[in-house]
This record gives sequence, C-alpha cells and structure tokens, in this order.
Amino acid sequence: MTAHLETLRQTVEARGGALVGYARVSSAGQSLEVQTAALEYAGVAQRHLYAEKASGTKREGRDQLAHMLRSLRRGDCLVITRLDRLARSTSDLLSIAKQVDEAGADFVALEQTINTTTPEGRLFFTMVAAFGEFETEVRKARQMEGIAAAKAKGEDSPFKGRPASIDAKKVMQLREEGVGPAEIARRLGISRQSVYRLTRQTSTA
Repeated sequence: MTAHLETLRQTVEARGGALVGYARVSSAGQSLEVQTAALEYAGVAQRHLYAEKASGTKREGRDQLAHMLRSLRRGDCLVITRLDRLARSTSDLLSIAKQVDEAGADFVALEQTINTTTPEGRLFFTMVAAFGEFETEVRKARQMEGIAAAKAKGEDSPFKGRPASIDAKKVMQLREEGVGPAEIARRLGISRQSVYRLTRQTSTA
C-alpha cells in the first residue's frame, strides 16, 4: 500500500470511521473487477464495498449507490476510482457530495487525487460547488430573460406548462347548440371518446 493510502487509512481509523467503497460500470457486459480491486487495495473491506452495473446518467435504479449513501456514518470516507463512476453531471455530483458531507463523511477519488480529508481536497469541492451554483444561477437568469422577452412581445411564457388540450366548456357549448360529437371532435381537434366522456360527466354531475 502506498504512503498516501496508508495515511488515509490511519486518518479514518483514528476518527473511528471506515473506508466505504463504491464501484460502477454502465453495462452488464463490463467488468467491475478493476475498480473493486483498486478499492480493496486502498483498504476498503469487503463488507463496506458497494458495486453495481447501472447507467450513471440518472439516480433511479442505482440501488447500491442508495444503500451506500444510507450506510455512511460520521468519520467514514467514501472511496471511488474516478468521479465519473459516481456521477455523470455536476449537479448530480454536488447532490451526492452534499449527502456525504451531511453524513459527516469524507470523499476520495483514487485516480484523480481528490481527497476531502485534506485542505486541498476541501478547496476543490468548494470550487466545484461554486461552479455548480453559478450554472444554476445562469439557467435561472436565462429563463427570466425568456419570460420577460415573451411578455414584451405579448406572448405567453415559453416556460409555462402545456395548456389544457380539451376545453370542456367549449365542448358543452357546442353540444347545447346541437352540434354532433363527431363534428365537435373535428372542430376542437380531440377524439370523439373525449366528447362522449365529457358529455357523460356533465349529465351525471
């Protein structure tokens, strides 16, 4: 074991914590062996090793990641081989890093020499968080500019939800005027089934 890994192990043990490892590959055809071997070499015990084969583009379906995050305790240190094994976007990385921090644990990426048990490592994550917050603020500013521009043109905001596709009042108005279901459906661009359903709902209300 290299000197810096031995120092990491001693630091975590001195705090009463454990090294907790997480490994991931994207598809069933890929092997986890290289990552798990590196994590075990770093000092992660088998009982604290979480590994799975799942896409990293979303959090859903990554059960081992969820189990690992729930297992973290104060003084522990999460160990991975690279950041992309943990997250595929800045926002996702920041979300996971926040959970790790809230658990009172640290974070180490072996191949990228990221180690939040050191002042330099903590500074790195402070910078990552700052850039992530900046990206969020830029998106918000662009959205507000889009809304303002749309209002200036007298248009609806492009960020509003989709309008209701069926105008129930219009359906009933046409029905009362004696227009048939097929014609109502044609005029309003909806299905006849929708016309029948609204008619039944109104008659039983």
